[in-house]
Amino acid sequence: MKGQKISDRYQIIKSIGEGGMANVYLAYDTILDRNVAIKLLRGDLANDEKFVHRFQREALSASSLNHPNIVEVYDVGEDNGDYYIVMEYIEGRHLKDLIKKRGKLTTSEVIDIMMQITDGMSVAHDSYIIHRDIKPQNIMILENGLVKITDFGIAMAMNATQLTQTNSVMGSVHYIPPEQASGKGASLQSDIYSMGIVMYELLTGKLPFRGDNAVEIALKHLKEPMPDIKEELPNLTQSIANIILRATAKNPKNRYTDAREMHEDLKTCMSDARLHEKKIEFKYPENNFEDTKISKMLKDTTKKESEGGSPIAKQITKDDLKKQNKLLIILACIFTGLVVIITSVVVLIPIITNEKEIEVPDVANMTINEAVKTLQDAGFKISDEQQEQSSSEVEEGHVIKTNPVTGSKRTKNTTITLYVSMGDTKITIENYIGKNYLEIKGALEAKGLQVLVEKKDVDNPEAAKDGEIIDQSAKGGEKLSVGDTITLYIPNIISKYPNFTDGSFTVEEIRSFCEEYGINLKVEEVVSSEEAGTIIGQDKPEGFTIRAGVTLTIKVAKQDENASGNDTCDDAARELGQCD
Repeated sequence: MKGQKISDRYQIIKSIGEGGMANVYLAYDTILDRNVAIKLLRGDLANDEKFVHRFQREALSASSLNHPNIVEVYDVGEDNGDYYIVMEYIEGRHLKDLIKKRGKLTTSEVIDIMMQITDGMSVAHDSYIIHRDIKPQNIMILENGLVKITDFGIAMAMNATQLTQTNSVMGSVHYIPPEQASGKGASLQSDIYSMGIVMYELLTGKLPFRGDNAVEIALKHLKEPMPDIKEELPNLTQSIANIILRATAKNPKNRYTDAREMHEDLKTCMSDARLHEKKIEFKYPENNFEDTKISKMLKDTTKKESEGGSPIAKQITKDDLKKQNKLLIILACIFTGLVVIITSVVVLIPIITNEKEIEVPDVANMTINEAVKTLQDAGFKISDEQQEQSSSEVEEGHVIKTNPVTGSKRTKNTTITLYVSMGDTKITIENYIGKNYLEIKGALEAKGLQVLVEKKDVDNPEAAKDGEIIDQSAKGGEKLSVGDTITLYIPNIISKYPNFTDGSFTVEEIRSFCEEYGINLKVEEVVSSEEAGTIIGQDKPEGFTIRAGVTLTIKVAKQDENASGNDTCDDAARELGQCD
């Protein structure tokens, strides 16, 4: 509930999402003075001791990942039987929402997004941490285009216990690699397959495999070849199509070894050198999954949970479907019976007992004593607990409303709850110009204000900082009531990468550039015939949009030390013609 505190630290502001495994809330960290996102495990999962232990262990493991494209995990804990994970709060939306709104994205947008995803996943794969549930619903994108991968801990715990919640299976089956669908364990290549499906969906706006149920879709991942993306996008270069083909290969041996290898391939896929690239040919056979094994999994109805295997494969036999249908019929009968019983209790009992219902009187704007007397005289009881609410219309200490509401009919001695006005609670606005809008937005929302954020053009974009408040609708010193709206304005900045390889930039100048825009710089030295220190490459090409938090890699020329060490011919010898 809004205002509730978890572990006497995290104050709930509002619900921001519900899922099959957990509910997500925006909360305020009262100790570190920042907004956070809290995932509370759903009740039935919280009762599974094995799952809880695995969830906590894997979430703590994920908290070791430090990368701008991975949602940071701050804390994992338990409060009165509620297991939670505290994460960085992201002001953005899921990639799935973006796909629904835009359909297919442009090629440059997709490459940019996939480079960020693979860059983040590279750090995870370097530590041999497998996500196991890469899908657009687990990838968020901020307003400035920065991508954030989420749900590491929950995804890994889900895989470990092989949960079979319908919504979890249905949400992930479109991106499930063949080896997981057939009951084998996940590997780094499993994440690669899922990323390839995501890339296909971003480019086409469609999923490669569709079906009426999770079983049918899973079987297509196992058996059917990946659709040729060039049939959907004839003008797409083969170099990009090859990345999807390699990532979504049925046989893991034909895929990239890890996310870093896929990231390196994405770097050059739009270069002129790869314009005429031929379609990739796989080294290993693609029919990696034997028909006999799949058939056995489909027919084995007596296989126990402890024997392992895919949760999807376990639920796709005809006998299982018949059992499910019988169960649904039984549940429907029980539900119908309950409806009849409840209807009898609500409708028939008052008729049999001839107990008349009383209309709840209107006590709005009365004092508490007046309201209590009026309701008691009418035959109602008053709840010992009163609810307080801020109101600009009802005087402090007077009644705003009741529950049940005025005019509704209830039997004698029904308990009525009073909602009492706290008066017009005012919030003093400060001057927020120059501060980060995310911090201010969270603090104001925690106080009960509605906060809007709008971008505004500025006269000097170079001097403006991304995310910094430049104006506000309510000025410092003004007082607003709970529920009022304030608008925070941030600069509308769209900056592009320059060409660092044109000879006009030094490494130190690029370093200063990155510090100014909040970019992480990675310098790679490469043996080259160019003069030492010359910038000879950059992974973010000229014209790409600058986004804070991403990593820019530049390549800097260096001399071949071995070659220079073998050079025994000095200038004097050269002048005398004594050198070869």
